Amino acid sequence: MNADAKLRKLSIDTIRALAMDGVQKANAGHPGTAMALAPLAYTLYRNVLRHNPANPDWPNRDRFVLSAGHACILQYAALHLSGYNLSLEELKRFRQWGSRTPGHPEHFMTEGVETTTGPLGQGFANGVGFAIADRFLAERYNRPHHEIIDRRIYAICSDGDMMEGVTMEAASVAGHLGLGRLVYFYDDNHITIDGTTALTYTTEDTGKRFEAHGWHVQSVADSEDVAALERAIRAAQAEEQRPSLVIVRSHIAFGAPKALDTSKSHGSPLGEDEVRAAKETLGLDPDEHFDVPDDVYEHMDARPAGIEAEQEWRDRFEVWSEAFPKLREDWDADRTGKPRPGWIEALPIFPAGEAVATRDAGKQVMQAFKPFTPTMIGGAADLVESTKTEFEGSGVFSATHAGRNIAFGIREHAMGSIVNGIALTQG
Repeated sequence: MNADAKLRKLSIDTIRALAMDGVQKANAGHPGTAMALAPLAYTLYRNVLRHNPANPDWPNRDRFVLSAGHACILQYAALHLSGYNLSLEELKRFRQWGSRTPGHPEHFMTEGVETTTGPLGQGFANGVGFAIADRFLAERYNRPHHEIIDRRIYAICSDGDMMEGVTMEAASVAGHLGLGRLVYFYDDNHITIDGTTALTYTTEDTGKRFEAHGWHVQSVADSEDVAALERAIRAAQAEEQRPSLVIVRSHIAFGAPKALDTSKSHGSPLGEDEVRAAKETLGLDPDEHFDVPDDVYEHMDARPAGIEAEQEWRDRFEVWSEAFPKLREDWDADRTGKPRPGWIEALPIFPAGEAVATRDAGKQVMQAFKPFTPTMIGGAADLVESTKTEFEGSGVFSATHAGRNIAFGIREHAMGSIVNGIALTQG
């Protein structure tokens, strides 16, 4: 093994060790998935994501969603090693009151966490909302040779996510709309809390199910194969017309001799003896806890590349601003999150004593409000005729046109979760 490969392995195993130590110290958490997916987290945070830990909220960053929110110690370890404002002390305070490392990812609590996840399937659908919002904003702002919105959304999903109805509803929406900038990873580890997936999940072919929904599907046979992960990601990035699902066969609690491939490692600490044995198996010092070698910090630091990526975008943004000053004015106004001036005066008045159906009054308010909130989008679950929740003359969102009206179909659960993702998108 050459020096580069050794450093890569050490970095991946450091993520695993932080996951084990964090869960063990808290005496609660989900270590197994974090250990299994350490190579994927390494690949994403070091080699794939266009992100800047020094400025986590810059507008055109890629976004990562951990739909399998129970495995959050994996994300916290990756954020810490990448240079986000998340100290090693916070990892030691995992799942403690007042820490910035809660037991499931919480938006607005931890830099780098784009949406709150935990209820399975919600993050999957939130990511679809991100992609819909990005498609809308790209059509609003981008011009030929002047693209300022071209980010991607990456997500990790579990067996549990794939069993949720909201996931299938959202997957159908994403495929129908051709949301090609979605790249999702399915952690196919064959394990749930109560045992193997054979208990509940034997007759379905997840890949074919997603292909039927219009997704581009690939498989990686071994989650330890970083080169295969990167090849699959590049192929997914090249697919612009369909969302992508990468099915990754993993082994829960990788490195732990007794907990490997067992349901016990899903939602419980491994125990001090098993943590020690796992570190020995991985070639780490079993007497060290929360240990990060300096060369791992240097290797994983995403700030230099992130600063460069953000600056490249800001250079493009300035050229775009000079070429399209009116669009730049719209951009600035849109990002305040406030309606344009005059909206209150434009609202209809309903005299007391005159009967009007609530849905009809709501329709009048929506139409009056429309020009003052040009980035407000939404829709209905096949009930526009009844609820009258439609921006008239604003078009329907489709694979070829980002209209303001989204036809969710009879997919109410996904609709609620998708609009949460839309609402989290600034602009």
